[in-house]
Amino acid sequence: MVLNANMPVRERVRQSAVVNEERGLSTLTFHAMGTRCRVCLVEPTRQAANEYLNQALSWVADFEAKYSRFLNDSLISLINAASGKMWVEVDEETDRLFNLCNDLFFLTNGAFDPTALPLIRLWNWKANPPAIPAEETIQATRELTGWKKVQRRRGAIFLPQSGMCLDLGGIGKEYAVDMVLALAAQYGVEHVLVDFGQDIRVQGCPPGRPAWHVGLEDPANPGSCWGSVAVTNHAVASSGDYLRHFIYQGQRYGHIIDPRSGYPVRNGCQCVNVVASTCTIAGILSTTAFILGPQDGFHLINGYHGASGTILTEQGSFITPRFYEHLIQPK
Repeated sequence: MVLNANMPVRERVRQSAVVNEERGLSTLTFHAMGTRCRVCLVEPTRQAANEYLNQALSWVADFEAKYSRFLNDSLISLINAASGKMWVEVDEETDRLFNLCNDLFFLTNGAFDPTALPLIRLWNWKANPPAIPAEETIQATRELTGWKKVQRRRGAIFLPQSGMCLDLGGIGKEYAVDMVLALAAQYGVEHVLVDFGQDIRVQGCPPGRPAWHVGLEDPANPGSCWGSVAVTNHAVASSGDYLRHFIYQGQRYGHIIDPRSGYPVRNGCQCVNVVASTCTIAGILSTTAFILGPQDGFHLINGYHGASGTILTEQGSFITPRFYEHLIQPK
């Protein structure tokens, strides 16, 4: 699909929207936030379902317009453009989102850092030909990162160094999943699945089944699944670099950067799958576990209340005990 970046976001998102009905489910698919989005639900009434799906489209489009770093007039882009120059006023919603970033930064010991964008840009996995930044360049770029450097007061934010910039890509889709699922209650929708780029949260169950089934992609064979999980009133998120990486002089470099070192993660992890109460928590745990590596990542997931997961590595898998409550492996 070719998207017109100059088209207003709401118009672009709505033009991509398609609704299908099959096996008692109404499914809305659309393109937003740079990915394929899907909302499946059991209709309480046709009118309620239509109103909910319409509101979901508008909410996601407005969220992208406000927080996407790829849109020059978004709030995030305005904050980034003002780095080293001036404070930028923000509303209560954005304050709450930055408070969440603050909590997750400390939860992950800095493995999640919303200021890591300069490093992400430096390690451009799409570059052709690929290149490895010089050590001095990496260290200089690290000076432009660090959530602790960000200055905040109620209703305003300031990036104190020119060149600092924010990117909410680490939690944006997951947060949006949680918010769109929360909207369902306003319209009496009790059974729903929200899937934004394979970051998923479900409520209730599909017709004729006790739970929603979510496939777990096999990193060794992308496009196929090594198993699935059965979930209800939970979220499922996955992290891996088996699709987005580059090879340089025989060495493999993935797209997931450890902001604490400035380098791509290279610890043997292939993929992490996490089941948790919210998509935001599932997403942050899966990414952080991937960065920490198999053993520390396992302890992080296993120690978080209500979470469970599996870490696939080049040598084998690490599966937390509670993950078996959801796991369905092919016979």
